[in-house]
Amino acid sequence: MRNYVFDVDGTLTPSRLPINKKFEAFFLTWMEGKNVYLVTGSDKDKTIEQVGEKIWNNCKRVYQSCGNAVYEKGKLIKKNIFTLKDEPELNFILIESMAKTRAQRWGNHIEERIGLINFSTIGRSCDQKARDEYYEWDKQHKEREGICKRINKKFPKLEASIGGQISIDIHPKGNDKSQILKDLDGPIMFFGDKCEPGGNDYSIVKKIQDDHIVHKVKDWQSTMAILQSI
Repeated sequence: MRNYVFDVDGTLTPSRLPINKKFEAFFLTWMEGKNVYLVTGSDKDKTIEQVGEKIWNNCKRVYQSCGNAVYEKGKLIKKNIFTLKDEPELNFILIESMAKTRAQRWGNHIEERIGLINFSTIGRSCDQKARDEYYEWDKQHKEREGICKRINKKFPKLEASIGGQISIDIHPKGNDKSQILKDLDGPIMFFGDKCEPGGNDYSIVKKIQDDHIVHKVKDWQSTMAILQSI
């Protein structure tokens, strides 16, 4: 039986915003009788805010924090531990990166989740307008890409990748989204928007092949159009 695996931000929802109501109703009907999984860098509460409890609870499993926290039928069944205490020098680099950014800062820059650190120079307290503006600015200046390269070079035991519109996911090497593949038997159809090298969906894309299918989408509308054709 095919396994359908979905990223959340930029794939099922606009980045850090709730799912479109029309798409939510469609998706709930579409997922009936299918093996549906979510894999996201966000934590449980943020994901439920975005996709709603019905979708979250009806998935076979939900892989939060890039698969470092695994939920099945609403219960946490697995978690990996990683904090800044494990890499004190990393904290200095993140603070230094905030000081160097040319973007406005809004607060809530470093967020420790189960098994990973989420970092943003602009800060997760920014409003949607600032989020959109930073995303466009970063596409031109590649600030996040540069920070990821620096972290990956400085800390060979860690991995940093771009997630969402404003942030970076940092975790021990191997504890990326691809770790969920060990749990899945049978063909996979994966949907994600950060499938290029440096994006936090790339770790899955580069490891699945043969009878598996990857859909690199631009937004939830792209995802919905593909699902309607299945």
